[in-house]
Amino acid sequence: MSNGSLHSALREWRDQFRHPVTLVLLAAVTATLAIVAPYGTADAMRPLPRLGYWAVIVPTTYAAGSLVVTMCTAKLPPWPFLVRMGLAGSAAGLVVATVVLAVNAALLAYLPDTAALPGFFLGIAGVALVVTLAIGAVLRQQTRHIPEALRPAAPEILKRLPLEKRGALLALSVEDHYVRVLTTKGTDMVLMRLSDAIKETGDLPGAQVHRSHWVAYGAVKAARKDGDRAILTLTSGAEIPVSRANLAKVKEAGLLPR
Repeated sequence: MSNGSLHSALREWRDQFRHPVTLVLLAAVTATLAIVAPYGTADAMRPLPRLGYWAVIVPTTYAAGSLVVTMCTAKLPPWPFLVRMGLAGSAAGLVVATVVLAVNAALLAYLPDTAALPGFFLGIAGVALVVTLAIGAVLRQQTRHIPEALRPAAPEILKRLPLEKRGALLALSVEDHYVRVLTTKGTDMVLMRLSDAIKETGDLPGAQVHRSHWVAYGAVKAARKDGDRAILTLTSGAEIPVSRANLAKVKEAGLLPR
């Protein structure tokens, strides 16, 4: 169905949007704009309606803009940082401008003149581009300076593999009394039970989707229904079956429609 990395990014976006810090910041920005009343809103609206207007504009534009940036950065090829964030910011700006037009039309019955529309879109797109680049640069810099001790630990199961096979963990599969460990650098067999191997995946998002298989959610490239079961296609090209009993958790992870 959809790229696994995109599902992971969308889950992160959803969690971030609902985070208490984000909600507090959005509320603070809403209150500030209601008081400052930019873009002629001081003359157009009294204080209470103005607060309501910004209470609609701020969260909807933030949600739309950040969603577009999340989707773009998840789907774009690994191009240089400025190219990727520039495209994402430009796309977000166009979507945000459209949202503002829709809100203004719905709440204020107002649309700018046709001649003013290009300037309106370019102005908002420019602001969104600058904001996207600035936030992206800050997050990139912070990631670079995270102390090694604070970075997510690699799953313990990888320590059982030869050094040349210790890539990102994709899946675990039972074969006789062994567990086949699939990583981005190949596969290797480990003599242990699947249940014990799963315990050694640590905090890596994933789940046992079949009595013989565990997958990392971020490794899922596509998913499709197969009767009352499903098939997951990994980034390596491997296909992992999902049993009927485990279908619900796959849907809950966003890999299949509910």
